[in-house]
Amino acid sequence: MLLSCGAQAQVQNLTGTLKKVKDANQIVLGVREASFPFSYSDNSGNTIGYSQDIAMRIVDEVKKELNLPHLDVKLVQITSQNRIPLMQNGTIDLECGSTTNTFAREKQVGFSDSIFLYGIRMVSKKSSHINDFADLAGKTVASTAGTSDEKLLRTMNEEKKMNMQVISPKEHYEAFQDVASDRAVAFVMDEPLLYGERAKAKHPDDYVITGKPPVSENYACMLRKDDAPFKHLVDGVISKMQTSGEAEKLYTKWFTQPTPPNGVNMNYPLSAEMKALFAHPNDKALD
Repeated sequence: MLLSCGAQAQVQNLTGTLKKVKDANQIVLGVREASFPFSYSDNSGNTIGYSQDIAMRIVDEVKKELNLPHLDVKLVQITSQNRIPLMQNGTIDLECGSTTNTFAREKQVGFSDSIFLYGIRMVSKKSSHINDFADLAGKTVASTAGTSDEKLLRTMNEEKKMNMQVISPKEHYEAFQDVASDRAVAFVMDEPLLYGERAKAKHPDDYVITGKPPVSENYACMLRKDDAPFKHLVDGVISKMQTSGEAEKLYTKWFTQPTPPNGVNMNYPLSAEMKALFAHPNDKALD
C-alpha cells in the first residue's frame, strides 16, 4: 500500500527513537524479572504486569504511528543497576517497570507521564516490633541495589547516625528473603513492591508494612533524554488511558484481584493520590 505524501514526509522526518525503531523494524523494551506486579516473568517466561500492559499499549501506538503492523518487539531483561546505562547506550528503547522519576535521573534519561504514585515504607516481621524508621537504628536493613530507596536509606543512615548495616541485594524478592531468613530486620522499598512481596510470602500475615513515608515518589516509563517526538507519543497513550478510565480498570486487574501465575491478590486499593493522577496526568518528579 502506498503512503500518502503527508505520511511519506512524516516518515522521512523521523528522529530519535521513532527513527531507530522504523529503521530496524524493531522496538526493544527493558523488562524486569521479578518486579511484581509491575513487570515480572510468569511460569512460562512471559513478561506480564501493570507496567508491561502500559508498555504494550505504547507499542500498539508506535505500530500505528510508523505504519508497522508487524513491528518486532524484543524484550531485554534489566536490573535496577543497569537500566539507565542500557537506555543511554541505545540497548533499550523504552522501559515501563518500577523506575522512579527523580530530578537526578532526569539529567540522564527522559520520563513519561507518571504511571504510579507511592510512599517509601518498610516490611518487617510482626515479631520484630518495627514501627517506624527510627526503630532501625543499629540493625541490619535491606534495600534493593541501584534504587532511589537504597540511596535514601544510606543518606538517612549517614545524616542521622543510625549505625544501620545496609545490605543491597540485586532483586526485590532477595531483599524480602533477607527479612524472612532474619538476615535483615526490615526491607525498605516502594510501598506497592512491599505489598507485592508480602502477598507472595508463604505466610503473609507474619509480616507488617510500616513506617511514615519520608518521601513520596512516582514511577514513570523511561525513555531517551530530549526525545520530544517519542515522549509526545508515550505521554499521549498514558494520558488517554488515565483520563478514559482504562488505567483504573488496569489498576483493579493488577492490585485488587488475583494475579497470574499463582493467584496472588495484593489487596492494595486505589489511593486518592492515584485517582488525582488519573484525572490530571503529569510528568512531575516528586523528590
